[in-house]
Amino acid sequence: MSSKNPKKKPSKANLKPKKGANGRPKATRKLSSHHSSTVDSPISDTPLGGFLSPFRSASNQWVARYVYISFALILRAAVGLGPYSGFQQEPLHGDFEAQRHWMEMTIHVPMSEWYFHDLEWWGLDYPPLTAFHSWLLGKVGSIVNPAWFELYKSRGLDDYDLKSYMRATVLIFELLLYIPAVIWFVRWYGKNHSLLTSIDQSIASAAILFQPALILIDHGHFQYNSIMLGLVLLSIVNLAYSNKLAASALFVLALCFKQMSLYYAPIIFAYLLGCCTIPRINFLQLIGIGLTVIFTFALMFGPFMLAGGIEQLSQMLFRIFPFARGLFEDKVANVWCFVNTFIKIKNIFSVAELQKLSLFATLASIVPPMALIFFYPRKHLVPWAFSAGAWGFFLFSFQVHEKTVLVPLMPVTLLLASSNADTIAKITWVNNIATFSLWPLLQREGLQLQYATMFFCWNWLVGNFDLSRASKILPANTLWKLIVVGSYAGLVALHLAEALVPDSYYLERYPDLWAVLNVLLCTPCFGLFYLWTLYKLYVH
Repeated sequence: MSSKNPKKKPSKANLKPKKGANGRPKATRKLSSHHSSTVDSPISDTPLGGFLSPFRSASNQWVARYVYISFALILRAAVGLGPYSGFQQEPLHGDFEAQRHWMEMTIHVPMSEWYFHDLEWWGLDYPPLTAFHSWLLGKVGSIVNPAWFELYKSRGLDDYDLKSYMRATVLIFELLLYIPAVIWFVRWYGKNHSLLTSIDQSIASAAILFQPALILIDHGHFQYNSIMLGLVLLSIVNLAYSNKLAASALFVLALCFKQMSLYYAPIIFAYLLGCCTIPRINFLQLIGIGLTVIFTFALMFGPFMLAGGIEQLSQMLFRIFPFARGLFEDKVANVWCFVNTFIKIKNIFSVAELQKLSLFATLASIVPPMALIFFYPRKHLVPWAFSAGAWGFFLFSFQVHEKTVLVPLMPVTLLLASSNADTIAKITWVNNIATFSLWPLLQREGLQLQYATMFFCWNWLVGNFDLSRASKILPANTLWKLIVVGSYAGLVALHLAEALVPDSYYLERYPDLWAVLNVLLCTPCFGLFYLWTLYKLYVH
């Protein structure tokens, strides 16, 4: 007669949770269907992870959020101590003066004249929500000091208190919109896809908020991109929670703040249409989204229609979409500037022909991500699709500026919340290349110290200087390793050459040498990353 062997009891040693390199217990929860194995967060074993590790317990996560948000604001304020766009630069100064002038103009000039007023001096060329935002800040600022926004007399003003006020408004709106949106997205993405622990979500949120490109542009150069990006991100978060009407309204508000958010428009259109028609048509949902979009646009443009009629609306559209300026102005890391270095397309084709060429190329670049997100409208694909579509616009569209790289960069930077080391390595890489692409602009404005400090600090925080983490710093594929290492070597070489080679050797014959070399390095990198996002969108 046989007897069954009793089950072997696990030893105490086997009951202990396994620990990672940083001494923290490894994650043991099952991953969602998008992952096949359990992995620890790659960015938890970094200086940033070590910095936030004292707040590991769930009951202290509000403290962790308070700490990294405080440091994010401190970094932004520190960058803001430097100069800004157009500081003491005649005749038109720069973007700082443009924003200040719109505040001055909107509080003194009737609404019917806002888009007609003194177009030679930073005429208003942004959508209506920017105009309302300028009016609000102009009213508040005038209470503090009326001289800051005195009509005509305040032009070119570089008062230090005015600078402090303007810098503070950027901080406040980023704190109200962009920072909460990042935290909400990471919380949703972590719980539903990569299943990060609460502390890992805090580390990922901090890595996103410390990313240097947006900080250098909004708080160094001076703009309000974080408002537009915050509204778009809030729209993405609402899509994640299936709040399609709220997502539609928020996205229209983003469009009405900056026309650059049009880079995302085809993707959100394709996603919402796919949600409402596949596998069956949901007419009620389609009608609700349509009415929400119409109502929100009417809310933004209606006051201008009432104030100035059709003539005002026509002028607004003419100012918002300045096609007459030509294919590009400054040297920007997109396809047209890259090609023009070798083939002078601006001399070969007319402006009208270049417009058509740009249109066809842009459509060809955005149709693949639109098709993928339409036929497979899944929430976890939205950041990939937003990034791929926006990279297509950045690489091929008309009148791209250096600062526009923030648009394709934002949705993919959110995926620093991923649990995949290869994905994080490539996203970190493209963030560094994008920050380098801003160097010519930042150098012209005297922001070299801010650029170098932010670049160094972020890479140190995310562990890029820790060679013992080479498997997490570099992509897994050998070809990608060569691309990343080669581009980093080129980045360092260009900085060293620009610092060491005397101007007399090249300035007279090649005045734009370093800007052109920047374009030649960055454009292929952005093109490769665009193709990789398409690939990730397809395989997911």
